[in-house]
Amino acid sequence: MTRLTTAQALVRFLSRQYTERDGERRRLIDAMWGIFGHGNVAGIGQALLEYADDMPYHQGRNEQAMVHAAVGFARQSGRLAAQAVTTSIGPGATNLVTGAALATINHLPVLLLPGDTFATRPADPVLQQLEVPYAGDVSVNDCLRPVSRYFDRITRPEALIPAALAAMRVLADPVDTGAVTLALPQDVQAEAYDWPDAFFDERVWGVRRPAPDPRELDEAVRAVRAARRPLLVAGGGVHHSRAEEALKEFADATGIPVASTQAGKGSLCWDHPADVGGIGHTGTATANELARTADLVIGVGTRYTDFTTASGTLFGSGRVRFLNLNIAAFDSHKMAALPLVSDARTGLEQLTAGLRGHRAEPSYVMEYSDDKERWEYRVDACFTADDDLAHPTQPQVLGALDELVTEDDILINAAGSLPGDLHKLWRARSRDQYHVEYGYSCMGYEIPAAIGVALAAPGRPVWALVGDGTYLMMPTEIVTAVQENIPVKVVLLQNHGYASIGGLSASVGGEGFGTGYRFPAADGTYTGAPLPVDLAANAASLGMTVLRAKTVRDLREALAAARAADGPTCVYVETETADTVSGAPPAQAWWDVPVAETATRPSAVKAREEYDRHVTARRRRL
Repeated sequence: MTRLTTAQALVRFLSRQYTERDGERRRLIDAMWGIFGHGNVAGIGQALLEYADDMPYHQGRNEQAMVHAAVGFARQSGRLAAQAVTTSIGPGATNLVTGAALATINHLPVLLLPGDTFATRPADPVLQQLEVPYAGDVSVNDCLRPVSRYFDRITRPEALIPAALAAMRVLADPVDTGAVTLALPQDVQAEAYDWPDAFFDERVWGVRRPAPDPRELDEAVRAVRAARRPLLVAGGGVHHSRAEEALKEFADATGIPVASTQAGKGSLCWDHPADVGGIGHTGTATANELARTADLVIGVGTRYTDFTTASGTLFGSGRVRFLNLNIAAFDSHKMAALPLVSDARTGLEQLTAGLRGHRAEPSYVMEYSDDKERWEYRVDACFTADDDLAHPTQPQVLGALDELVTEDDILINAAGSLPGDLHKLWRARSRDQYHVEYGYSCMGYEIPAAIGVALAAPGRPVWALVGDGTYLMMPTEIVTAVQENIPVKVVLLQNHGYASIGGLSASVGGEGFGTGYRFPAADGTYTGAPLPVDLAANAASLGMTVLRAKTVRDLREALAAARAADGPTCVYVETETADTVSGAPPAQAWWDVPVAETATRPSAVKAREEYDRHVTARRRRL
């Protein structure tokens, strides 16, 4: 037996947990992020000091941002390693909710350790306690229940033993992983207990690769062999399973084209002959036309969100069938599909073996190859910019970055108009270069996530691409990058407003209301002069090296300097304003945002007519 406080026991336990898959063993909890206050300073804080050699600590500035950093680390680590986040009992705890939702929606592991009010209730209420008249056992941490894959409140030291083991099981589970919350009352954290030594033994949590059921596999093989216009849709599960090579072998063997969701982009490199780019509302014309005429859609590791399906309007062929290879049975049955419940890599390998000798028809391969070539000409046109051009379009900024990067670089984005441009245009050169969080599309994710990715991939150039709206949401972790000299590269695009929502507002009759960063005009709308806000100066004030680019030539030089920098660096460029088009091709498929059914303003009336036209194309898959 070893006598330790509950917090000390937890930190020691976490330092001895490992995952293993395919012979690769990783420490499960790599480090802990923390902001201290009452509720964790005397418990977890003291324990981290006590066991500093066992558990690395990172100081955050915002609790939500700490979760984003941990999520970025987990994604870059292939979900085999994660990080923990500790907070105080009040606002610190509730600030975790957004990050927890992002982690769970994206099936990415993160361990949350919020402080909680006293279990013994020596004073009631205490500072920051939520009083609930009908329940004495509720605290603000209960907000985390619906966004956690596992939740427990540790009201006695000995209760930590089963809870900690359950938490590790969920974190390492390839289906159920996400945010895991252990709420820790502040008195219990500091309470001593005699712990069984076996609790601190090294444990290895195997990450399973379940194989498909033979009957389901036979049905899948028959369905693919019968198809004349098959299309594979690669989702994030391909990356989570490290199934990229298996997908390449499938595409090489069959010639079946591969489109990708936001989470799945990079599953095939852009120059693979079968890669036809992004699919759905932000996808390419090539992929979406194939989707409209497909007779079999093979989903691999995708959840079929509305952006992927164009809100149920994209897969237009009346005879289309779906085959879903997914490790989660819940997702494998979507779209009334033939299910193939399996790990993505294992399932693809067995499906490829079952299809030996089968290839897509040559005329079909030639069709999508020609369309792909035409689309790449459009990408080149979007990327091209004169060196002396000021205020480049957003795609021209991406084009300058495209000229510079190699397969080593990693790009991170999450929200605004950039995800659409990136999904359509970016040429992913490696399996993990494209890191766009679009499951929750959380503004403010990019900079902290870049820090997490850089911690997981030291030595690789990591780029956080942010617009002004996203930057203003959460620039706080720049200070963390400076403090730990983490050489993230921030590309900050200033277009004076919420460009993505501004465009959406215009398309649905909202006329861009409330989406620009401008002084009010005479008519009360926000269409006047831009605000005198200097975001580059703000980044510099937080300790970053800032390079201002006034022309495209300046931009290319600044990007090259940032890539070579050994400290955190920001490239600031002013692009077209939020009320102008981004320069990318328009949406190649619809997205359902309901429009006012009754209105007097002509813009809304016209938008409703367009909405009614599109919605008739929706099909429910039964």
